[in-house]
Amino acid sequence: MPISRRKLPPLNALRAFEVAGRRLSFRAAADELGVTQGAVAQQVRALEAHLGAPLFQRLARGVALTPAGTSYLSDISHAFDTLTTATERLAHRPDRVTISVTPTIAAKLLIPRLAHLYTELPQVELQTIATDALSDFDRDHVDIAIRLTARSIPATVEAELLFHQDLIAVASPHLVLPQPPPLSALQLATLPLLHDAHDRWPAFLNSPTRLPGTLFNQTALAIDAALGGQGVALTNKAFVADDLKAGRLITVSDHYITLPASYYLLRKRSSTRQPAVAAVWDWCLQQFQH
Repeated sequence: MPISRRKLPPLNALRAFEVAGRRLSFRAAADELGVTQGAVAQQVRALEAHLGAPLFQRLARGVALTPAGTSYLSDISHAFDTLTTATERLAHRPDRVTISVTPTIAAKLLIPRLAHLYTELPQVELQTIATDALSDFDRDHVDIAIRLTARSIPATVEAELLFHQDLIAVASPHLVLPQPPPLSALQLATLPLLHDAHDRWPAFLNSPTRLPGTLFNQTALAIDAALGGQGVALTNKAFVADDLKAGRLITVSDHYITLPASYYLLRKRSSTRQPAVAAVWDWCLQQFQH
């Protein structure tokens, strides 16, 4: 006759036993569970009392499983594996899509369009990872990424070109300029220049040395400073297209440079595709491809 679920041992006691049996050490089990060694020993004793059978032999140094403990550990470990799999399956919801983008793309392209995304795809739960680090689709559980690259893309990765890296000089129309734009390279060099971590100003102005100005570690911050009238930012045209259209920024030079690397929409090639991932992929192409 099956045992009633009400008579099953407490989950904490089973967990303490499983870890202690796997590690063959109450101390190691305590470290893994984040509790004291005494707490593990107490949970194991309570489980043994509940079952009416010893599960461990207490030795001078450490513990060893009894035959009953060895058999029970195999079943309990399998049960915890089943619980883990079920939980992971539930946590990875089919309507959740994880996208990895650079901080500037997140701030200047993705976040301003989130309301539109949720209007178009109300069933999607978008999880955004903003980082400059390259993502591993499997390790980082990433579905889609947007990255700047000039290298060949592996055959295991599907890629769509979004836009090239066309750099332009922009400033707030409220910034007091000595002369109305467009300005020459010499005129630009006299203005407060806003630098990001890439520092493309020397190449843009054909200068052999670094030019003075405020330095930011993210391009998005340099753009924000330009919006605040703090100086002239050098940025990808795609990042400020909305600001230029709205008149919040203006181009201050006719000169621009195009760098070899371009921005791509990336995902791991697969014979099967979750509908939510496919929907966000198509939405990104619609919104960001130039």
